[in-house]
Amino acid sequence: MPYHEQHLQSLKDKGLFCGDAFIGGRWISKDKKFDVYEPSSGSVLGKVSDCSLDDFKQAIRSAEEAQRSFYQSTTGTARGALLRKWNDLILENADDLAVILSLENGKTFGEAKGEVIYAASFISWFAEEATRAYGATIPSSTPHTTLMTIREPVGVCGIITPWNFPAAMITRKVGPALAAGCSVVIKPPSETPYSTIALTKLAVRAGLPPSIIEVCPTKDRQAATELATNPLVKKLSFTGSTGVGKMLANLATGTLKKVSLELGGNAPFIVFDDANLDLAVESAMFCKFRCTGQTCVCANRLYVQKGVAKAFTERLVEAVQALKMGPGLDSATTQGPLVNKSAVEKVKEHVEDAFSKGAKIEIGGQPSRSTGFFYDPTVLSEVTPNMIVSREETFGPLAPIFQFETEAEVLQLANDSEFGLAGYFFSQDIARAMRLAQKLECGMVGVNTGKISAAEAPFGGIKESGYGKEGSLYGLAEYQNIKSITIGNQDTGS
Repeated sequence: MPYHEQHLQSLKDKGLFCGDAFIGGRWISKDKKFDVYEPSSGSVLGKVSDCSLDDFKQAIRSAEEAQRSFYQSTTGTARGALLRKWNDLILENADDLAVILSLENGKTFGEAKGEVIYAASFISWFAEEATRAYGATIPSSTPHTTLMTIREPVGVCGIITPWNFPAAMITRKVGPALAAGCSVVIKPPSETPYSTIALTKLAVRAGLPPSIIEVCPTKDRQAATELATNPLVKKLSFTGSTGVGKMLANLATGTLKKVSLELGGNAPFIVFDDANLDLAVESAMFCKFRCTGQTCVCANRLYVQKGVAKAFTERLVEAVQALKMGPGLDSATTQGPLVNKSAVEKVKEHVEDAFSKGAKIEIGGQPSRSTGFFYDPTVLSEVTPNMIVSREETFGPLAPIFQFETEAEVLQLANDSEFGLAGYFFSQDIARAMRLAQKLECGMVGVNTGKISAAEAPFGGIKESGYGKEGSLYGLAEYQNIKSITIGNQDTGS
């Protein structure tokens, strides 16, 4: 029995693995389908309905009609209760969801289950935030007048998510949208659509009105861009590449809809001479090799001060040597495959470019295994700014180490990028910690930690890494409009 079929048979709830679209409250199996691949073997995992432009238009109309009644017939408390039920069902089915996620994405079962729990945390968080859509009463400059604000849902929200976190990127967007009283039309990633579909099944079971969530898998880019151009869609939230984000933002100007963009990154990871090296190496392993290096906030440029460069490199190589590559659901695996062949080719290109310009391969440096999309976890030393890896996001298991001498030098190098999503540094100097945290040009900073993502933490970047915040107390506002209400002439009696 093939690897993926064996694990699909182990699902407790086999109905969660489904390739249908969900439009107008109905599960629809389209005649036209596209293949989804299992990355460790490169074999077909399953076939998923390929939605057309008309399907997207139908889904948007259905979501627009459903949104009005959803908001008018529910309170924040009621929406929070529905989200809590969804959260509970996600946690109850965490093992099945993790198996599905691992099969379509490639990450290890441990990472996949961790993502499922992380995904549920956004639903739980926004279940509580649903009751906290506070307005304000503002002292008026006009006598006998009351000025106040209320928050209302924007309406239909178009949701486009990436393949690297197919569960968490859905809930981080859909959770606040539903909490605010919006409806959503989701275009899941074509590489990893099954997690979105499974989560939607659980949302319907939780009691959320079916047409509030519409799911339209597709390989048709024209169909997907309907979310950016349709006037019934009032908000677009996109996570993906900077190039596609710019294109969608440009299209969205035609209807002046609200837009949130979480785009590319090129995160610096800085280690100073006074850093705790064990902590820095541990964090680099998490920050660089989690999800096989396929995260938008992963360390892309490792800057290490010259006094500790040799020691840090040796310890990092030793940690990388302990990684075990293989299919994500094999119990011995600690490093899964990349998502597809083009991802392997990009890592290969970056390594070959660096090597040709004088970088030293400390470990790895080549594709591996006879089947599937694998590339050996790689550490490069003697990396310089003229190499591609200093400018482009690799999105793979490649750790390039640059050396630096002074704080001023590394700050200039770290900020010399059009991207500004995340940055990390390690130092035991409290003054430097405060100083550098403010001077790094990025939306999120990790000081002596590689873990910066949580439901309560604002997630988002600056510069060409996009705009808007997800999660946290700011996340709900991205799906709301503020309405000002002025009540005047209160001194006139009847």
